[in-house]
Order: sequence, then C-alpha cells, then structure tokens
Amino acid sequence: MRYFQTFRDSAVSTTIASRKALNLVGGFTALGFVTCVQATPAFDSDSSWMLGDWNGTRTALAEKGYDFKVDYTGEMGSNLHGGYDDDRTARYSDQFGLGTHLDLQKILGWNDAEFQLTITERSGNNISNDRINDPRVGGFTSAQEVWGRGQTWRLTQMWYQQKFFDQQLDIKVGRFGEGEDFNSFPCDFQNLAFCGSQVGNWAGDIWYNWPVSQWAMRAKYHLTPELYAQVGVYEQNPSNLDRDNGFKLSGSGTQGAVLPVELVWTPRLNGLPGEYRAGYYYSNADAKDVYKDSNGQPAALTGEAYRSASSKHGMWLGVQQQLTSVASDHSRGLSIFANGTMHDKKTNAVDNYVQAGVVYKGLLDARARDDIGFAMARVHVNPAYRKNAEASNQARVVFDYNDPSYLPPQDTEYSAELYYGVHVTNWLTVRPNLQYIRHPGGVDQVDDALIGGIKVQSSF
Repeated sequence: MRYFQTFRDSAVSTTIASRKALNLVGGFTALGFVTCVQATPAFDSDSSWMLGDWNGTRTALAEKGYDFKVDYTGEMGSNLHGGYDDDRTARYSDQFGLGTHLDLQKILGWNDAEFQLTITERSGNNISNDRINDPRVGGFTSAQEVWGRGQTWRLTQMWYQQKFFDQQLDIKVGRFGEGEDFNSFPCDFQNLAFCGSQVGNWAGDIWYNWPVSQWAMRAKYHLTPELYAQVGVYEQNPSNLDRDNGFKLSGSGTQGAVLPVELVWTPRLNGLPGEYRAGYYYSNADAKDVYKDSNGQPAALTGEAYRSASSKHGMWLGVQQQLTSVASDHSRGLSIFANGTMHDKKTNAVDNYVQAGVVYKGLLDARARDDIGFAMARVHVNPAYRKNAEASNQARVVFDYNDPSYLPPQDTEYSAELYYGVHVTNWLTVRPNLQYIRHPGGVDQVDDALIGGIKVQSSF
C-alpha cells in the first residue's frame, strides 16, 4: 500500500523494449539459481519470513525489484460470559494473503512506477454472529475482524502507481479498496471497532474495505513534505460483495461512485512521528431512507416504499501520535490514537462513532518488540433507524422481545479491548486479548459480553 511514479518516453526502440522484457523474465528465472551470502534459513527467528530467504534468492529478487509475500492472520474468539447466547464455545476465522509487488523502475526503468497484485482467502466462523449479537438484527462491531465480506477467494489488489514532478504528485489506478489510502488505520487489535478504516465498518454498503476491491483511481499531491491532499473515485458496485464475484472485473451492477477527499498531516512532534487525518466522502448513487416514505411518513406503518435520496455522505477524523520514546530505541514508547466518523442521518444505520486508545511498544527491556494496547469505542445508532424498528413492530403488533418475529430496536454499543502482543519471532506475533462489549448490537436486552481472543499474524 505504499507505491509509485513517472512514465518513460514512449519513443523507445524495439531493442530496448526487448531488453526490458528479458529483464522481467530474468528476474523470475533467478528463483532457480541466485544465492546470497546473508541468506537466512527457514524458521530463523531473525528472518522476516518463516520460510527464510530461499537460500538468498528472496533478497536477490527484492534487490532486482521483485517482492513476494505470503501472510496469514488467524483469530480465535470465545464467549466467556454474557452475550445473546451464553452457551460457551469458541470460533476460529482466518485469512491468507498472497501478493507480489514489482518495482518497475528497477525492472523496466520506468521512473517511480510500481505494481501490486494480491489475492486473499478467508474462511472460518465468527463468535459475534450468534453468540454475542441477537441474530435478528445482528451487530456492529465484530470480535474477529478478519471474518467477513464472504469467506472466499478474492482479487484484493491489482493496481499501478506512478509518481510525477519529483514525487510530488502520486497517481494510483486499478482495483483496490478505499481503506488502503483514505481513513486508513493499523489493524493490531482483534475487535473490528479498533481495526482498519472505520468508515467502511459503519457505511459498509457503499465503502468497501479489504479484502473487497473495485475499479478506482486515487490522486495524491504533497503540499509540503509533511502535508498532502488526496482525492479518489471508487466504483460503487454491490455485486463486488458477492462470494461468487471475488474475481469479477466487469462493471456490471455499478450504481454510481464514491468520491472521498482527505487532508493528511504527518509531523514529527518533539522528534516523534504522528499522523492526523480529516476527510469527507460523497456517494452519487441513490440511497434508501432508513425510516420515511415519499410522503414523509413511517414506511413500516404505511406500507409504502422507503423514499429515495440522490446521494449519501459522511466525514471522518483520525489521530495517531507517539508521545514518548526510549533513548536506546526510538521505536519503543507510548502512542495514542483516536478516530471518529459521522454519517448521513437519512440513509445510514449508524450516525456517529468514536474510538480512542493507547499502545506501548517495548514496555519491558527483555521484550523490546512486544506491545500492549487498550482501546474503547462507542457506536451510536441513527434515531431514525431505531424508530423504523419500532414502527415495524407496531405494524405487525409484536411487542414482546422474546417473540421470534420481534425486531429489537438498536441504540448504542460500547466496546473495549486489552491485548498483549508477543513478538515471538520477526515473522510471528501472537496477541492474546480480552474484549468487553456493553449492549451488543445496541440491544439493551442482550447481556454485556466478555470475550477471550487470540490473534496470530505470520509471514511466510
């Protein structure tokens, strides 16, 4: 997710073009015979990869512009107490990611140009679906963030990135998700409320995060070395969410476009890194009102179709800042973060969300690469969305929560997570965690839940 820049002069002779093509093929051929003095063996704790440096081939290929990744994330969740169904059990979900990044400047001589291809596969089950949340309405956060968007294979990234004007302007085109560049945020926590781009978690009907991709273009311009503005255009196509469309490339089913804009400031305050984001998104596709019909009356009571809006919009703010450091290693120390989003009250189930937390890396000298994190979040349901559930129950004359046909009105859900990340090796991190969810799914009648989890991240 960090890649870029300028096209070569198109007047290139056939001989030079052939030489570049041979160079591209030659890089892959090197897999068979390149060796490196600094090669690390498989399962070496100091290696970045479980399978080692392939007898030096991997490093040699990277130096030529060919980088390969096979990553794995696995998450276990168990309902220790409370939730909708307190019958204790555990669930496991995981994701494999297979990718290649090509530095086209090294391979073909195209200045500041890069290409990324990633395929992902998700499988497993989520403890939140039927143990924590009331399945009649579902929930908002997820105790296992790696679950979702269809447990299937997907083309997650296929893009070309190019920089111009001494790397001031950066253009990215292809297939990718909004959260790679806009409202982006790390994913060390296991609860979805503290992981990744949060706009996509609360406006997921139009904003598609990893692992879903769509046709898109993003332009970034550096106003100063520490400040840049970016704008994007993303295909809004719900059919991309279908399990059977993981490799769909056609535009059939497109309803419109999502247009995000963002200003990002990356200062070093007292020599310590920070990142501050402010953004706005606009969808030009028709959106359905969550409560009223075309006459301004509750659609659930009148039986009329919900009225249509010509657009949907929202905004976000994000802050990450390291506050302290250790003299011997500036990567160690205390960092804080906070995120907030606001959404269209006419068309979105969630109208606002806030989250904040702290992370400390290297708390113990003997475990300098371990990290510990704590965060809390609040997800607030749009009052109009809640009124619609109440009107639906009124129309069907159902008022007993225990009635299977009752639609529980949703209000506010609170989440908290505490984790400790054990840096086992450079290629393996294990993060046991405890999560507490108050009013799961925003349903007051559901008992507060305590969840035990383990998140495993590895690079092969």
